[in-house]
Amino acid sequence: MTRSQLRAARALLGWSQDRLSEASGVSLPTIKRLEPGDGALQTRVDTLMKLQAALEAAGVLFIAENGEGPGVRLRKNP
Repeated sequence: MTRSQLRAARALLGWSQDRLSEASGVSLPTIKRLEPGDGALQTRVDTLMKLQAALEAAGVLFIAENGEGPGVRLRKNP
């Protein structure tokens, strides 16, 4: 997951950083530290897994690099 994907996933859901923190169990200061900038998230694997699991449970699909770049979208029926 990239920093841009994290921000975009939150935006698609209309979630604040606080809401993501509650849903994932990742501290708010950690989320605030991870989101700015570009590139891959630089964090522990368990933190990444918690963030991804919370976002996917809410309906986010992460799209891997496919020639056009990584991205996110919402499932049809979250």
